Amino acid sequence: MEMKVKDLTVGELKSLISDTIKESLEDLVEDIVALSSEEYLRSIEEARTDYKKGRIKYLEEISDV
Repeated sequence: MEMKVKDLTVGELKSLISDTIKESLEDLVEDIVALSSEEYLRSIEEARTDYKKGRIKYLEEISDV
């Protein structure tokens, strides 16, 4: 049976909204901290360069080990 918003109590809906906002804010803060790290940004740039130059391994290749 599919649950609908009308099936929730006001408390359940408030809790759902509050939890969703809290998770979104935590993700945003984590992104801000990560993107303010020079080392992290360099690692992203390095990974993109490796990918463009074909220096990659596919998951299947790693899984065979």
